[in-house]
Amino acid sequence: MKIVVLVKEVPDTYGDRKLNLETGLADRDAGERVLDEIGERSLEVALSYADKNPGTEVVVLSMAPEASAATIRKGLAMGAASAVQIVDGALAGADLGLTAEVLAAAVKRAGFDLVITGNQSTDGSGGVIGAMIAEHLGVPHATALAAVEISEASVSGTRVTDAGTARVTAPLPAVISVTEALPDARFPNFKGIMAAKKKPFETVSLADLGVDAGVDTVARSIMTVVSEKPPRSAGVKITDEGDAGDKLAAFLIENRLA
Repeated sequence: MKIVVLVKEVPDTYGDRKLNLETGLADRDAGERVLDEIGERSLEVALSYADKNPGTEVVVLSMAPEASAATIRKGLAMGAASAVQIVDGALAGADLGLTAEVLAAAVKRAGFDLVITGNQSTDGSGGVIGAMIAEHLGVPHATALAAVEISEASVSGTRVTDAGTARVTAPLPAVISVTEALPDARFPNFKGIMAAKKKPFETVSLADLGVDAGVDTVARSIMTVVSEKPPRSAGVKITDEGDAGDKLAAFLIENRLA
């Protein structure tokens, strides 16, 4: 079986993340950049299956700038057999639609039985990439899984809903996305880190994938405005002088909270 795991380099959530007010893009030069935790959990699902099923090939795949190679290589140190990085200047600021198209093309080029991704990244939080990739690939998808079971012919899992939990199953090939309910990822050990240096790491471009990122007649998405979050102001303090109830009611009505 061949499992492709989508990973992503993101600004560290413990740092101060900001948007570039001119481009509307995340400022990735400020603070440390790390492998997204949800991507690591996705990789752990694949590696756990591979540990119990010899012959399973796990590939990490990412669309990221060239400078992200060291971060993506962590997936190799954790245990993946190979890595593919899509690098192309035309992808700067790519929206979800273009991102899904490019990732799907790379997955198809690599070959797959199962694609695993996180339900949403910590920077964009789009939450739709898994389903969009499955649509491009023409395969079933099971998203937002809190538990995963993989077999030679299918993948199953549970999804938490407002009414409880739902059991879902899809035949392979398929695409799944997982939530933070999945186990924490393993830490790369010294042996894994050293072995990662010798594992296949392929860099591909849009030309290699046959994808045109040119601007269409109608833009896929448009950002109309971006602004910095205003500083937190002091709250309203109500002193009870016998009319606190009236003041509180007036405040709620004025702020449309009642």
